[in-house]
Amino acid sequence: MTHSTRGLRRGAVTAVAVGTLTVPMAGGSAFATPASVSAGSSSASVIRAADPPSPSDSGSATPGQVQKLTPAVEKELDTAVQKVMDEANVPGVTVGVWTPDKGEYVKSFGVADKSTGQKMSPDLHMRIGSETKTFTVTSILQLVDEKKVGLDDPIGKYIDGVPNGDKITIRQLAEMRSGLFNYSADDDFYKALTSNPERPFTPQQLLGYSFKHPVLFEPGKQFYYSNTNLILLGLVVEKESGRPLHDYIQDNILTPAGMKQTLFPTGNEFPEPRSQGYTNQTASGKVEDTVDWNPSWGWAAGAMISTLNDLRIWAPTVATGTFPNGDAMISPATQKQRLITPKTTIPGAGYGLGIFNVQGWIGHNGSLPGYESLTIYLPSAKATLVVVLNTDINHDNSEPSTLFGQAITKIISPDNVFNLPAQPAAR
Repeated sequence: MTHSTRGLRRGAVTAVAVGTLTVPMAGGSAFATPASVSAGSSSASVIRAADPPSPSDSGSATPGQVQKLTPAVEKELDTAVQKVMDEANVPGVTVGVWTPDKGEYVKSFGVADKSTGQKMSPDLHMRIGSETKTFTVTSILQLVDEKKVGLDDPIGKYIDGVPNGDKITIRQLAEMRSGLFNYSADDDFYKALTSNPERPFTPQQLLGYSFKHPVLFEPGKQFYYSNTNLILLGLVVEKESGRPLHDYIQDNILTPAGMKQTLFPTGNEFPEPRSQGYTNQTASGKVEDTVDWNPSWGWAAGAMISTLNDLRIWAPTVATGTFPNGDAMISPATQKQRLITPKTTIPGAGYGLGIFNVQGWIGHNGSLPGYESLTIYLPSAKATLVVVLNTDINHDNSEPSTLFGQAITKIISPDNVFNLPAQPAAR
């Protein structure tokens, strides 16, 4: 996300982001435009990771598996992360790789605060942008299991005044195939946010920015990453559960998952310890610190905060539909539907119900002004990769979180490379 409409609106390919994997700002770059439907562009042509270690170093990974994290591989990872960091001008980043039998790698690079020189560290709270979408859609799917919501019900059954509300289904909203304009790509929204980034927005205000635009296509006909879809789903959760969205997510997802350092803020609260965040998506176009910005504009699409270790918990939980204690988060049948990931406009990337699959890696990315994240899981290897960083400033039209994901997976899983291509800038 940048100060220009290109940035704030590019949208993350979350669905593989698709938002981040480049999803519109609220979790993936929230300011996305139709063409911007991105997945946090990761492009090998922009930054090439170090070559994977040779079999003599660690033994090459077989398809669907990951390299053993030997000292030689760890050195390769250090070099690759530092290369991306230097070329993309990232102030600070933390990377975590965990496997059941190949070891783990957790390391921070750079600074969390450019003014004080505070070092980046794995315990810092970070905004996770569009990764919020995975929690909102999980909430919807729990209500589906309770038969309070139907995936193929029209959104008009729950929320009045939605363009094409009698045709757009809950499923199409979660799959980013509704055709509703992305509110964070609206000029007036951009001006309102950047002129006063500490102001609060209501869900109804956000929908107003979207609904003044005509629908882009008939429901189900195309893939288009839109934060508007998640605002509607958040409202459905509140209506059918009878609870505020942040309370529902806390009690039904975060607490049973044991994610004690994750929260859905209701204002601009941001617990310590935390990293500062740096963006150029500002009224002046200059790089500014966003730590005090109010994320309410992202709400159900991108407002949440977490830590590296909590995202380590979330990666396999959302990818399998099962809490760490073995209890079902959602039913196996519903999880199976969630993981049907139709192709998107991004080669090699599919997007299901609030979740993406990029070359076998399942999860989501996030981008909010000043922060980006990537939380993905490779089921065949039971491997988790989490990246959190304190800038959302693109490098050659690629989101830095995607560049890190690509560089790391080239080394640890060369047959399953998180290779989201760079997406063209769009207004």
